[in-house]
Amino acid sequence: MNGMNIAKICVATLTMVVLMGCGGKQEGQKIEPMRVKTETVSIGTPSNERTYVGVIEEGSSTSVSFVGTGTVQRVAVNEGQHVQRGQLIAQMDPTQCKNTLANCEAQMRQAEDALERMRQLHEAGSLADMKWVETQSQVEQARAMHQMAKKALADCYIYAPVSGVVGKKMMNAGETALTSQPVCTILNIRGVKVRVSIPEKEIAAIAPNTVTRIAIDALGKEYVGGRIEKGVEADAMTHTYDIRIALDNPHEEILPGMVASVVIDEEKKTEVEGGMSVPLSSVQQTAGGERFVWVVRDGKAHRQPVVVGEAAQRRILVMEGLRQGDRVITEGYQKVGEGTDVTE
Repeated sequence: MNGMNIAKICVATLTMVVLMGCGGKQEGQKIEPMRVKTETVSIGTPSNERTYVGVIEEGSSTSVSFVGTGTVQRVAVNEGQHVQRGQLIAQMDPTQCKNTLANCEAQMRQAEDALERMRQLHEAGSLADMKWVETQSQVEQARAMHQMAKKALADCYIYAPVSGVVGKKMMNAGETALTSQPVCTILNIRGVKVRVSIPEKEIAAIAPNTVTRIAIDALGKEYVGGRIEKGVEADAMTHTYDIRIALDNPHEEILPGMVASVVIDEEKKTEVEGGMSVPLSSVQQTAGGERFVWVVRDGKAHRQPVVVGEAAQRRILVMEGLRQGDRVITEGYQKVGEGTDVTE
């Protein structure tokens, strides 16, 4: 038993020595400053930006269709193809129209020949005036029928009325074309529009020249929007109004249907004098309702009581407690205390 007791005492003593040694090392270690992010405050009003989701639309769309009925013989374009004004889009089988035109041309030549023969008789006084007028009418009718046949043959071919990009092709060779049934659409995308739905409570703050920023994730680019068109009819279900923001697209890289993030900067009516704009998340509140922020002075964190004003989106005005040039901790403030060493 004495041997066991002695062994226990030795183990306990050794453990205390190890713990004391470790403690000594910890006391000798240098504590690294807490890493935080700060923002230097300045006089100004908070940003009144709002973010919405929008969809890209073409600048304009033109439907191309036949004016008559017949069998489509050829569609000369494909979706996404650039076309120029006057370029052939599609054609119907022209066989019947060609035969009709040939028949009308024969009838017109026959009527004109009869007119010349009757002219000689009329000038010689051997033809009654009624018969002469009837012959002239027959020639005019033949010429009119000839013009109609020419137009019917021309209508077998449709050409692009505008330059642009073929959006959707809705007909192929072998199908029967009906009057005014679209063959395809031609889109103008050199200037597109961004359609955004705005809640009715916010639509009044948007003007035709309101500043907008448009980010398109599919392209990884951001653009500045142009003039805004405001709709005047609300959606009965959602109580929103559609606006359309003009956007230049000279390289035609922005395509209809792309989703865009739209930031609208609503103009402020008044400026608040003396306010310091800081991130809303950096303003903390004690159990007693006192507002404060953490600031960095001489490399240490200090709690600074503040009096706040109006807030907009993710920023708020600090009316009292801060001076211009103060560095407010915006990230990492959850881990600091009064006098904590910090580094930015």
